[in-house]
Amino acid sequence: MADSQAELVAALARVAGGDKAAFALLYSRTSAKLMGSVRRILGQGSAADDALQEAFVRIWRHAGEFDAAVASPIAWMTTIARHVAIDMVRSSPAKIAAASTAIDADLADRLAAPETAGDPMASGRLYDCLGKLEADRRGMVVLAYCYGLSRDELAARFSRPVATVKTILRRSLITLKECLGG
Repeated sequence: MADSQAELVAALARVAGGDKAAFALLYSRTSAKLMGSVRRILGQGSAADDALQEAFVRIWRHAGEFDAAVASPIAWMTTIARHVAIDMVRSSPAKIAAASTAIDADLADRLAAPETAGDPMASGRLYDCLGKLEADRRGMVVLAYCYGLSRDELAARFSRPVATVKTILRRSLITLKECLGG
C-alpha cells in the first residue's frame, strides 16, 4: 500500500512537470475509484463520464499544488472529482430537479430497508448510528455528505434557516462520532 501511494505521489510530481506517461499511469490507477465517487453524486451516464474527464483535466492543471504532507494522492484527487460532480449538479436547475427526485427516492429506499445487501449505508455501525438521529437530521447528514447538497440547499429543502442547518449538521456529526466510538 505504501509503495502504491509513493508511486502516486511520484506520478503527480511528474504530471506537474507535464509528463504524459505519468498522467496515463495516474489515470489507470485511479480512474475507477474517482468514477465511483462521481457516480454516487451524478448517477450512471454521460454526466459522470463528463465529470471524470473534467476532474482529470483539473488534476493535470493543478498537480503542482499537490502536497503529500496535507493529503494522500487519492484523497486529493477524490476531492477534486467530488467537487466537479457537485458543481455539475448545481450548474443547471433541470439537473438539480432530476438529482433531487433521484435523491429522495434513493434516500427513502435506503433508510427504509436496512436489510438491503451490499449497501454500506444499510449495514454495520454507521447505519445503526444514523438510525439514532431524528429523521430530518439523518436526511440532512446523508444529503450533505453523500450527495453534496449545500447548506443553502438543505435550508430550502427542510424550511430552516441556514445557520440552523449548520448547527444541526455539526451536532449530528458529533453524535455520529460518539456513536461510532470516535
